[in-house]
Amino acid sequence: MSQQPVVQLRNVTKKIGGKTIVDRLSFEVPRGEVFGFLGPNGAGKTTTIRMMVGLISMTEGEVLVNGISVNKQFERAMRHVGAIVENPELYKFLSGYQNLVHFARMIPGITRERIDEVVALVKLENRIDDKVKTYSLGMRQRLGVAQAILHKPDVLILDEPTNGLDPEGIRELRDYLRQLAKAEGTSVIVSSHLLSEMELMCDRVAVIQNGKLVDVRPIRDMVAASEGPVQVTFTAEPAELAAKVASGMLQDGPAIATRDGFTAALPYDDIPGLVRRLVEADVRVFGVKAASKTLEDQFLEMTRGGQIV
Repeated sequence: MSQQPVVQLRNVTKKIGGKTIVDRLSFEVPRGEVFGFLGPNGAGKTTTIRMMVGLISMTEGEVLVNGISVNKQFERAMRHVGAIVENPELYKFLSGYQNLVHFARMIPGITRERIDEVVALVKLENRIDDKVKTYSLGMRQRLGVAQAILHKPDVLILDEPTNGLDPEGIRELRDYLRQLAKAEGTSVIVSSHLLSEMELMCDRVAVIQNGKLVDVRPIRDMVAASEGPVQVTFTAEPAELAAKVASGMLQDGPAIATRDGFTAALPYDDIPGLVRRLVEADVRVFGVKAASKTLEDQFLEMTRGGQIV
């Protein structure tokens, strides 16, 4: 995956009536990455997305797509962008295929083969000739994504794409976006209030609050085990012997025996040494599970409990 940024935000600012909604926001998204955009209610996420796709103007700053300024060369920059802000707009009295053909006529160079390709990519082959009014919400979302990527954009921007979807639809959309980033090298920027889904979907996430960037981190770093002692559950037998052996090694309090083993607090890096000591003491170790913070835990810490939209 190329690390050259497809999207760059440079000190993007939006002021309305003297109030700063987005305050000097800067980040980059490389090619083929699924990038999450998180923030509490009123943090400025949707305002930022609207500025990125030219629906509202910026007060200050610049957005670049493949090095092309959205401010100065809007039409040229938008050729590289596909987007769904809120819900996809579709003609419900037409079939899914007719919707795609209609959209394709607006952009030179989109072939019938490309239409068939995106239909297969979003897995709508069996229903593409049915009228959109018969589609479920999840199918409409997938058709909207197909419409947004017809022209092979370098970046796909989705604002709350899982709104109203059932669990199966959410999973389908998540798997599809991961596949899109992998198969076509498309950068995906997605805003969602479903933190558990963002944790499964994204490579990195940006957190904003009060219009300011709090941090940008890889998902694997945000959900990794905490520094210092972590709570670890061991499945081992005999349980009492295992707890006794562990207690002799621990610096952060004794091990607590359970029905299936014991729990203990210890530094993450000390876990392999404790497992080795247990095995040497003829304890059978069946499993080790270290507690780690979820994306939701990290988000609430970073925003001090702010509500997310």
